[in-house]
Amino acid sequence: MSASNIEAKKHPSIIGGAMIVAGTAVGAGMFSLPVVGAGMWFSYSVFMLIGVWFCMVMGGLLLLEANLHYEAGVSFDSLTSRILGPFWRVLSGISVTFLLYVLTYAYVSGGGSIVNHSLSALDITVSSQMAALIFSVVLAAIVIIGTKHVSRISTIMLGGMVITFLLATSNLLIEVEPNKLWMPDGHSDYAPYILAALPVGLASFGYQGVIPSLVKFYDKSAKHVIRAVLVGTCLALTIYIGWLVVTMGNIPRSGFSDVITQGGNIGVLVGALTSQISHQTLNQLLTLFANLAVASSFLGVTLGLFDYLADLFGFDDSGFGRIKTGIITFVPPTVLGVLFPNGFILAIGYAALAGAISVAVIPALMAMKVRKLFPASDGYRVFGGAFMPWLVLLFGVAVIICHILNLLSLLPLYK
Repeated sequence: MSASNIEAKKHPSIIGGAMIVAGTAVGAGMFSLPVVGAGMWFSYSVFMLIGVWFCMVMGGLLLLEANLHYEAGVSFDSLTSRILGPFWRVLSGISVTFLLYVLTYAYVSGGGSIVNHSLSALDITVSSQMAALIFSVVLAAIVIIGTKHVSRISTIMLGGMVITFLLATSNLLIEVEPNKLWMPDGHSDYAPYILAALPVGLASFGYQGVIPSLVKFYDKSAKHVIRAVLVGTCLALTIYIGWLVVTMGNIPRSGFSDVITQGGNIGVLVGALTSQISHQTLNQLLTLFANLAVASSFLGVTLGLFDYLADLFGFDDSGFGRIKTGIITFVPPTVLGVLFPNGFILAIGYAALAGAISVAVIPALMAMKVRKLFPASDGYRVFGGAFMPWLVLLFGVAVIICHILNLLSLLPLYK
């Protein structure tokens, strides 16, 4: 057997790892990008995404650098505990739990919105609260029944999502009007809106939690993990930019004012987009894609939260144990989704607040610490020397500050 065949056998393909990265990063949160980017519009939105992409790639690679000093398969929680100590482990655990709960609420809100939009197209009228309840109860039942069912259904949904996305966006690209992208209507202020959009940008590249899994997947081969991260995140970046072209090239900038006024939820955005096109089949494809995107994101996030809470509270895998876990997993975010059905955009911002700690601040601190613990190590080290961890750390802190200022209405928001 040749050396190249031995290498191929030893390490799985880059494409497999890249799909894990892209699949983790890309989710229903992409629907928030055009809404929060309406003030910046297309050019500045792309500029912001590229900057965030760079910082988030570096954050993942800093986590890789730290992980390579320990055995393959060690969890993110264990890494945090070993390198940074119990305080940061507890803070990380709180931030991850908060992140999963907030994302679950976001997808209940977004799911209710797109279900409402879908039913209205069939001349069926339900309240936003009822739509959110229907969405949550149906998908929660799948998670509670068993992981095997989630895996099967998620695979079907992912396949359908890819097909409908490609069909819908390829047709929508034909409808794009370049003037809407490069000469938007309304006032000419764009740059001031970047700060308020940064948290959503960070939330769009949250893949770092899979780095320990990739280290094990590639048997601690740094170059394979790096390539998988670069390919996966570039794919996510390409999808996001393509989505901005499709949405901003069809909906005028002034049209986003109505979307924002109505809460900026998924159903509202899809409704605004479909109102600009006259092809019934295209409308149906876009609506189906939105349904699949939010449902698959909901299943992925809630399965992680479900397993985490089952382990935390010591609930077994029996029918009664899964019901108990299901109650604490789904009831709080569902109640919030029913009481506050239009909180999708706000929830994504809160998710970024928690995410900034776990995907930017902690990886940067880990890299700084392991460089002190292993000063003579000749292993992998992220380029940029001491500057790079500080850049990622400051980026995470900046996102946290931007979100807090946004909550205090101290940043300009496009309305």
